[in-house]
Formats: sequence, structure tokens, C-alpha cells
Amino acid sequence: MNFDDKNVLVTGGAGFLGSHLVGRLLQERCRRVIALDNMFLGNVRNLDDARKAGPRFVLYRDDASDHQALEEILSKNDIDIVYNLAAVPVLFSIDRPYRTYLTNVKIVLELAELLRKDHYETLIHFSSSEAYGSGVRLPMKEDHPLYPMHAYGASKAASDQIILSYTNCYGIDSAIIRPFNTYGPRQNERAYAGIVPTTIRRILVGRPPIIWGDGHQTRDYSFVSDIVESAARMYTSPASRGRVTNVGSGVETSVRDLVAMISQLMNFSRSPRWSHARQGEVRRMCADTRFAEEQSILPRRRVSLRDGLRTTISWYMKGGRERV
Repeated sequence: MNFDDKNVLVTGGAGFLGSHLVGRLLQERCRRVIALDNMFLGNVRNLDDARKAGPRFVLYRDDASDHQALEEILSKNDIDIVYNLAAVPVLFSIDRPYRTYLTNVKIVLELAELLRKDHYETLIHFSSSEAYGSGVRLPMKEDHPLYPMHAYGASKAASDQIILSYTNCYGIDSAIIRPFNTYGPRQNERAYAGIVPTTIRRILVGRPPIIWGDGHQTRDYSFVSDIVESAARMYTSPASRGRVTNVGSGVETSVRDLVAMISQLMNFSRSPRWSHARQGEVRRMCADTRFAEEQSILPRRRVSLRDGLRTTISWYMKGGRERV
């Protein structure tokens, strides 16, 4: 299995992770890479480099939950592979759980049903470590219990089960990649932003970072290039089919230590501001990545947290911040 002469669709392709994946896939010998995004969090400027590929890259501004639009794009472009990254994000789900759950699950149902009806060949679905909730056994293997803390996590857990059920019942060709906490250039820094872009943005304007809760909650941070490389390798790995595969660093880092590292790299000496714990906050998270490593899905040499943060900070300082 390789990408030679394949037409690949990336839903959520103008978002942070999606746009990096589009760029990575354009390095392969795909015939075309098509991005689909409704621009809820996506930004067309994230695809400036992709446009340099000329006719090998196409962008559609449509909604992946719209059956008719999705079916037309698949048919018109003779799609072989779909990478599904379209989703309503975590923080949005705290305020609007109903919409988050229905939207995320509907996208997956549409894709699974269209694959069952042979509208394309292979689905690589992006799950999330949020499907696990807080770790009860660390590091967290793929068989870790699913205890999602919010509607986003529940939607990811349900979506994964939908895909596995279609695989078991109808034999669709599918793989589920479950990334842990991804960061890097282009990460959304507007509404529903994650801690890395939020902290960098605050320091750049001379304001102290905010730590929600006691700061001892942990995450598993991976630089975006490692995640999209793993995603590309998922397609070419037969062992990835019909199952969930964790991708992450395998290193548990507290929010307190993350903020301290960013502050140090930016030569910012002011103490952080402390705020109340957020609703639905996951307490501990760390990936068991042995399967991905054994199957060479994870790259052997990965970007360290310090180096990845340094690259991300540099991107923001050179004017990479989104202009809203």
C-alpha cells in the first residue's frame, strides 16, 4: 500500500493538524490532495504552502456532516483515501455538548456509510486521547477503559466504535489513529485555543500565563510533525487496520512544568496567574505507544518537547500569529 497516483481527501484540512497533514501528503506521489473544511476553526492561510502544489491541491469550503456535499466531493474527485480530522473541539463541547456530540458522530456515520457503499476505498480516522478520559492505568494502552469527561470525548469514543462496527460487520478498510496532545505552528489561538498557543500569545503581549486548577494535571505532548508523519504511515501499515493505534510521546508532563518551560524559553520571569479548574478537566494522561513503535508507525526519531516548543515560539515571534 502506497500513495502513488491516489486521490486523498482530508476533512478538516484547513485546521491546525489537517493543514500539516495536507502538506505531508503532498510530499508523497499522490495524484491530488483535497481539503474539505467549513472554516469553523480552519483558516485558508494555513494552506498557503499547499497552494504552491498547483492543480495537485484542491480546497472545498463545505461541511463534512453534509451528506450531499460529501458524496459529491468523493464522486467528483474519484477519492481513494479519506483522512477524517473534521470535529467540533473540546472546549466548545463544554458549553454546547449536544451540538458537539451530534456533529462529530454524524460526520463519522456519513463517512462510514459512504465507504460501505464503495464511494472510496480507505478511511483513516483521527480519534483523540480524550476518549480515554483521565488515566486509571498509565501509560494508557489502546485497551484502556473509555471514561470520557465531556461530550467531545464521548463523541470520539462513539465514533471509534461506529468505525469498528462497520469494519466488523461490512469489512470496510479502516484504521483509527488516536493522537494525544498535539502542538506546533498554526495551532488555533482564537476561541477554544489550547494551552500552548494561549500561553505564548499572552507572554508575547506581556501578560502572565494562566494555569487552570493546581497545574499538576498531566498531558502527553507531541509536536505536530511527528503526528502527521504517523498518520501518513498508518495508511501504508497493514497492521493498523481494524483497530485503534495510540500516537504520542510516551512522556507525562504537568501543565505547571509546560508553562514554566515556555516561560523560560521566552525569557519571561513573571509568575503565572492561577484560576479555578475547568469543567471536564482530565487529570492524568500518558500514551503507551508500543504498538505504534513496533509497527514503525511512529517515527524513530521524534521532536523533543523543548525543541518543539522552541520551534513553535519562533513561528509566533516571526509573525505567524493569526490576525483576527
